[in-house]
Amino acid sequence: MANRSGVSFVAYLCSVMYRLLARECKFGALSGPDQVSKATRSMFSNSFVRFVSAESHSMASMRRIAAQTGVSVATVSRVLNNHPHVDDRTRQRVLAAADSARYVTISQRTQAVIGLVYPEDIVRADYGGFDLALLSGLLEGVNEQRYDVKIISIRRDKSPEESYSQFFARKGLRAVVLRTFEHTREVVRAIASERYPVVVVADRFEDANINFVCANSFDESYRAVRHLIDLGHRRISLVAHSVADTDHNDRRSAYVRAHTDAGVEIIPDMIVTQHSSAESGANAISHLMGLRQPATAVFITNPLSTVGALRRCLELGIRVPQDLSIIGFDDSDVRLHTYPVCSAVVQDARSLGIEAARWLTRVTSGAADTPPELRIVHRTRFEINQTTAQPPADLVRFLPDGTRIAAALAEPVSSYSVPQVAVMGREVGLVVGRGLNQGNALLAANGSDGSQLCQEQE
Repeated sequence: MANRSGVSFVAYLCSVMYRLLARECKFGALSGPDQVSKATRSMFSNSFVRFVSAESHSMASMRRIAAQTGVSVATVSRVLNNHPHVDDRTRQRVLAAADSARYVTISQRTQAVIGLVYPEDIVRADYGGFDLALLSGLLEGVNEQRYDVKIISIRRDKSPEESYSQFFARKGLRAVVLRTFEHTREVVRAIASERYPVVVVADRFEDANINFVCANSFDESYRAVRHLIDLGHRRISLVAHSVADTDHNDRRSAYVRAHTDAGVEIIPDMIVTQHSSAESGANAISHLMGLRQPATAVFITNPLSTVGALRRCLELGIRVPQDLSIIGFDDSDVRLHTYPVCSAVVQDARSLGIEAARWLTRVTSGAADTPPELRIVHRTRFEINQTTAQPPADLVRFLPDGTRIAAALAEPVSSYSVPQVAVMGREVGLVVGRGLNQGNALLAANGSDGSQLCQEQE
């Protein structure tokens, strides 16, 4: 009965479509019935045949699941559509049977949609500009097969009882591009174990069943830090992203390896970890250049912080590269729009999105000559521009008001006048995320110039 009613509904839709075409002919949109070509009629007919076929297959699958679990087809439908009013034990039994049968919904078979999927929150501000460039690439990559893109959060939307395949099917996805981090790598393995079409971006795996596309930033980050060492710098700061993934771990490791290989000591005060933002980059410069022994060079591992660092240098009168050399990281072309043009390790995040989207859409649409797997590691490149030079002959500290002090003659904060302490308290309060009064209290309690507050508090 359900099958016959489904076919009747499709027949009704067909008749509506043909009446609409006839109306177009009558009102001049088409000059006559003959304008409705055989190809057009065939297109409508084939579309509805595919719909009937998909619906029939879906109903047959639901009947098998219902028979296997001893519940009605209506109950199976409610479970598969995540209806809240279903007994938990029944839900788990039906989902297990659907998993075993590798049930796929009609919407998943008929919709041309891939998901940009986040295990946790969707595109937090501290992820940086990488995700914007990635999304731009995905939108270009899906055009070839005329797909669309949805942005999905697993933590927000997935029910605990659902498998990942069922969750993606409910969302109408044919395949997913997964943006993961160090602490969510097990989610990738779980999805891949269900044999769901997935490509991970900006991370890589040894597991043979996981597809990925990423960039190796270790080699060029190593070259960047060695460039600073070869110029004569020994007080080189690392301003690193607090969100851990393979990319940022590579950049940290390169910083350590370059120092070790060159026999240069790593100074703990020179390492700052913080979220990616322009303000964080600015705060890092205020801290590093206010130390009694300030940095002479900085390697910054994300683009937004690089922009903020250059802005703060301009505000304080720090000459780049005469007073401070800066090497940043760039996911697109941001470095070309800074002043001075920033030396940077460069990757093309947009191309990662294009490759991931094209491969997934070709695989799911059955395009010919599509490779069975995608496991690509691209090279980054180190680009020397206008922000690196030899270290200054004399170290110079910069107070938050832009005052220059020879580092060798620097005095403790407690000996400054009250107005100077207030200014520094305001700046330290900004760096550590505290207010003016708290910043002054910290300075007074520690008798410090703020050098102990080396990392932005999250």
